[in-house]
Amino acid sequence: MSIGEKSKFKEITDYLKTINDKSELIEVLHKTQDIYGYIPKDVILTIAKTLDTTVASIYGVITFYTRFTLMPKGKYDISICMGTACYVKGAKDILKAFSDELEIEPGGTTADMKFSLTPTRCLGACGLAPVITINKDVHGKLKPEDVREILKQYK
Repeated sequence: MSIGEKSKFKEITDYLKTINDKSELIEVLHKTQDIYGYIPKDVILTIAKTLDTTVASIYGVITFYTRFTLMPKGKYDISICMGTACYVKGAKDILKAFSDELEIEPGGTTADMKFSLTPTRCLGACGLAPVITINKDVHGKLKPEDVREILKQYK
């Protein structure tokens, strides 16, 4: 384990000492993902022991909520809304444009760990359809030809 990984592990174990029961699992997973950028398998074991719950139940929560990921994400996580309003207004074409431009499949991360491409069920911004977020930045009313210009802002 590298020094950075040890520091992250210490941060999450210190945080876990403040947790009192299983009902706080979602908050623990958010904190873990904020620290690591994803939820590492070895940390899941620690969480399970601390909260006196099963690894399977934790995996169930992680895989149910699209906010959580078991794989490291890129520095910039591009979430493409695939909800009804966005889909009808061309989200599939936006997703393809990002996939082509970054040369990764949806759900993938670039080799340099700079970008991840995450299709999402709904971002809750139907009035901006089709809409994406890049980390916390929102980009709406997109067309496929906007993709290259958007990516320039993050390269």
